[in-house]
Amino acid sequence: MITYEYPFNERIRTLLRLEDLFQKSGNFMQGDGSQEHHVVLLTLFEILDVAGRADLKMDLIQELERQRQSLLVFRNNPDISEEALSGALYEIEHASAALLGMTGKIGQHLRDNDWLMSIKSRASIPGGVCEFDLPSYHYWRHQAPGVRREALLGWLQPLLPLRDALTIVLRLLRASGRPEHHIATGGAFQLMLGASSSQMVRISLRLHDPFIPEISANKYALNIRFTRPDSDHRPRHCDNDVEFDMLFCNL
Repeated sequence: MITYEYPFNERIRTLLRLEDLFQKSGNFMQGDGSQEHHVVLLTLFEILDVAGRADLKMDLIQELERQRQSLLVFRNNPDISEEALSGALYEIEHASAALLGMTGKIGQHLRDNDWLMSIKSRASIPGGVCEFDLPSYHYWRHQAPGVRREALLGWLQPLLPLRDALTIVLRLLRASGRPEHHIATGGAFQLMLGASSSQMVRISLRLHDPFIPEISANKYALNIRFTRPDSDHRPRHCDNDVEFDMLFCNL
């Protein structure tokens, strides 16, 4: 299956973007090449820009506390595994404590590093990080992989409480609700939402079905128009009946 997620508000949109960036940095961190580590550094700069919302940390703390209170209701419930419940509560409490331990603005340690900020400013220019532009960065990229990775981990470490907290929130969000099977007649589907409080919709199709959902929504209606890629991967009009699963998510 391939799943497409469409957030209904800016808060969830920000969390999804950060999740993608943290996953990318973790993936390329495992490599030893200077190109992979260059991508990690550029991704850190993107995380810095996306996480710049002043209220992001407090939003996550409040959401984690709300989820903790919801789970506490299930204490001593014979239908609920006490071990699983305690594990979930511990994970939430640990993530909240780590967020509360973050001092100052998110990513301030990166902003305070003049060398990193000089790379960030040059990186916004196409081809702006060539060796003649930033010889000190060229030197850094020629250090041993372990030296570069240690530096990258040091810059990433203060941001990990943010990653851990949003991972919990998005996992709980995705686990809410139940998927329903639908058919888009002639490649089009519309559903009236009736001022739904959902925060995200997930559309799942069979992996080898050559259809791509283009989603638009507000609190009153959801519209999905399916396209199919041509030989150059450009989306084209689709008039097929398309089967898909849809899940509305809400915390």
